[in-house]
Amino acid sequence: MIHCHPKYKHLKPQLEAILNSFESKGESVTVGERNVIKSFEIDGLKLNVKSFKTPNAFNSFVYKYIRPSKAKRSFEYASRLIDCGISTPFPIAYFEESSALGLKRSFYISKHIDFDFEFRELIHKPWFGNRTEILEKFTEFTFKLHENSVNFLDHSPGNTLIVKTENDYEFYLIDLNRMKFETLSFDKRMHNFRRLWLSKTMVKIMSRKYAELYGKTYEETHALMLKHSRNFQLKIDKKKLRRSGRKMKFKT
Repeated sequence: MIHCHPKYKHLKPQLEAILNSFESKGESVTVGERNVIKSFEIDGLKLNVKSFKTPNAFNSFVYKYIRPSKAKRSFEYASRLIDCGISTPFPIAYFEESSALGLKRSFYISKHIDFDFEFRELIHKPWFGNRTEILEKFTEFTFKLHENSVNFLDHSPGNTLIVKTENDYEFYLIDLNRMKFETLSFDKRMHNFRRLWLSKTMVKIMSRKYAELYGKTYEETHALMLKHSRNFQLKIDKKKLRRSGRKMKFKT
């Protein structure tokens, strides 16, 4: 069954036609092991359609009877973010197909965003133009998430799209199905930065701005953000080294 945003209910027949031809039509945007994203166009409106991997038997039952599917969560979380004034590609619809045993196929449809770059470019290109300004504005954006009780569990380099406007930068969250809405302590706020894979320079810039916004000292903010960032990076590095069988070497 397809569930449309009230603003786009008139597109329901065309959206259903897209989903029925998803395998054979559309332009591939991302093809991963778990999910596939394709773009389609309806009456000049460009859409991104995300097809979620068919869940195993256990998760299929869970998503049918216990917990909302990833598609439904993406749609509902996007709507909630927009209500808070937080940018994300506009939620058009979601689709679920199930049997008595559980969920089978599911899709999330959102409006396509023509973005200029992802947050990850700021990590890999220290010389990126206006880097300090963008990092400060991104910190303001994250602070706004926290002030609205949004704990984005996948706050990682590829999940923020950045649009350069004439005088500013706009940030759009994507991949929304892992999110909690809760009051965040200062420690939880700093912990939320850990997946962004920040360099020492980035931590300095962002902790200074966050300290200013939150009313904490720079030293306290910097120490906690750096601690969570380093712990996460060490954890991931250790996993990679265990897989490769090499011994760990720390950079000086």
